[in-house]
Amino acid sequence: MGRVQKGRELASRRSRKAKLKKLRDKFEKAKDPSEKEQIKEKVRKISPFAVLEESA
Repeated sequence: MGRVQKGRELASRRSRKAKLKKLRDKFEKAKDPSEKEQIKEKVRKISPFAVLEESA
């Protein structure tokens, strides 16, 4: 038996949160500006309003 709607929503929210965490970590470690831009594009596809900040 499949999941109910609420279960699917919660699962996708959890996976999105995990993906964003991985991409944020990857963004922090990235040195090349083009690599950072690629990561930003991936984040925008997953969550359009997510903000990636560079630590100074």
